[in-house]
This record gives sequence, structure tokens and C-alpha cells, in this order.
Amino acid sequence: MARKKREFTTFNLSFLDIMSCGFGAVVLVFLIIDHSIEAHSRDLNRDLLSEVNMLEEDIRDGEAGLVKLRNTLSDVDMQMVEAQGRATRIIEDIDEYEALIEALRRDGYTDRSDIEALKAEVLSLEEEVKKLRQAAQEESGDSARTFIGEGNRQYLTGLNLGGRHIAILLDVSSSMLADKLVQIIRLRNMDPAIQRQSDKWSRSLNTVDWLTAQLPVGSKYQVLKFNTEAGPALPGTEGKWLEVANQAQLEEVSSELRKITPSGGTSLENAFLALQTLSPSPDNIFLITDGLPTQGTTPPRGNKVSGRDRQKLYRQAVKRLPRNVPINIVLAPMEGDPMAASEFWQLAQVSRGSFLAPSKDWP
Repeated sequence: MARKKREFTTFNLSFLDIMSCGFGAVVLVFLIIDHSIEAHSRDLNRDLLSEVNMLEEDIRDGEAGLVKLRNTLSDVDMQMVEAQGRATRIIEDIDEYEALIEALRRDGYTDRSDIEALKAEVLSLEEEVKKLRQAAQEESGDSARTFIGEGNRQYLTGLNLGGRHIAILLDVSSSMLADKLVQIIRLRNMDPAIQRQSDKWSRSLNTVDWLTAQLPVGSKYQVLKFNTEAGPALPGTEGKWLEVANQAQLEEVSSELRKITPSGGTSLENAFLALQTLSPSPDNIFLITDGLPTQGTTPPRGNKVSGRDRQKLYRQAVKRLPRNVPINIVLAPMEGDPMAASEFWQLAQVSRGSFLAPSKDWP
């Protein structure tokens, strides 16, 4: 007698129904449930694996786009350099043509056609220079001037370089000569010219040059130097904002800073009070220093200032800052001042500014 083929259908059984069917039925039900779970797990793992593969593909596409963007930036930089080189050569040609025209006139040469041809050539060259300068300005972004660090490296700093009135405070105290106290004492006894060539001081000056090179062309700025006293880096500009677009003045500020020999103690309070002489108040502040202050508005009574005293002087100075203005800190390393990084980092966070402790090869 042929056995009938059993057909399994989906049905619901209560616990009592399963138990009444015997032990074999119970085992069969659990096997069915286990198989269902395994099948669901395989489907879930397959879906997750598909998502992982899609994400990996997106990452590969993003990395390829990043490489393409870097190559594009390198091409733009090369085009800028070539355009500037062509402009320089054309300017030299213009000078030669103008000298030739003047020489012909002095010699009494009156052939108007040759002179007019030379003049036309000069006008053509001047027009080409004008176009090259416009193209270079469009490609160079908003930077006020060029500053290239060692090895032509570019750094992503996170510093907010925007604003309409930007103040840069540069510490010119004796501690800016070196990172260690022994080196500072040794340098203070050397010739001022040698002191001005110290690595730490040179890095600080390069930092100012880097910042001013990144400022928006349409904004205004002021560079204030401070030790126990504070004042503008460029004499005669007290209480004034300077135009970023004025290239000659920017170079003059840089030149004046390089005449300074770091000396004396540090009064952040006097530096912040100097900001109050500017009208309108700054809307972005950069502070380049290496540690907490050693005095307030007046010299300390004793010869020594403890770490706790320096913290008190610092917190008193912070009260002099304008409110709701980002404070961006560029902190150079300094031996024997462990609380400086913590205090300045907190100031940057509270004011919604940036904190940067650069490496020795920056900028």
C-alpha cells in the first residue's frame, strides 16, 4: 500500500496542544523555529554585508575625488606661478622699450612711425600685465599677500581668519627668545642681533606674516606688540585700524617687528587694555604668546612670581577682553609653565575661538 505524501502547512498550536502530541512533535516544532531563525539571520547578514560594500564603495569614490581635488589645486598653484613669472618678464620688457624710446628722443630721432610702434608695443604689454594680475588675483582667493612656509607646505589650522576688524597681539617679552630658561638666560647676554635671529622668535614673526597673508583683503587690522607695556608694531598708528589692501604698509609692519629684540616680562592685562583704544572694537583677536603673564598693570612687588600668582594675573587680564569676540590662541612652547595650555585652551573654547600649539616647523 503506497504511503501518502505528508503536506506541512503553517498553523498555530498552543503549548498544551504541542505537549499532547508527544515529545517528537515538540522536537519538530523547535527545529522549525530554529530553521526560521537561521534563515532570518542569513538574510539580515546578507543585507548588512551589502550596506558595508556600498559604504566602502562610497569611501573609495570620496578618496578618488580628494586626489583629483588636490591635483587641481596643484595645477592652479602652478598656473599662478607661471602667470606671475610672465608678468615680471613683461614688466622688464616695458622698461626696456621705454628706455629705448627715451634714448631715441635724446638722440634726436624723429621717425614718428617707429616711435609710435614702440609706444603701441608698450601699451599692448601693459594691457597683458593688467590681465595677468587680474587672473592671479582671482585665483589667489582673499589672501592679502603671499606667504609660503618651508617646503611650500600648506597647513589646515582651523583658525578663523575672518572679520572686519582683526587684532593681532604679539608677545615680545624675553621668554619669546627660547623654549627653555637656560637658553633664555644665555641669549639675553648675547648681542641683540643674535637674539633677533633665535629660532623661537623667528617662528613668532613668521606666524604674524602668515596670519597677515591670510587676512581678507577688504578687512582692517592692527598688530600690537606687548611685554610689560603694549603698543602698535608700526609707530604712529596708535588707536588706528590699518587697511589690509595696503601692501606697502603690511610690509612696513613686518619690517618694524624684525627690529624688535624680545625683552622684559609679560603683562596680558596691558595688552588687552590696548585693544580698548581701537574704535570700533575688534571682532576677531589673535594672541601669539608662550605662557601666562608675570605681572598685571604694574610690576610685581617681589622678584619671584609663583604659578598660582600667574594664574591670578591671567584671570584678571581676561576680564579686560571685549565680550563676544573670538580669541584665537597660538601658543609657543615654554618650560616651567604647565598651566598655560589649559588656561588658554579654555579661553579659546569659551570665546568660540581656536587654540593652536604649532610644531617647530610651522608655519
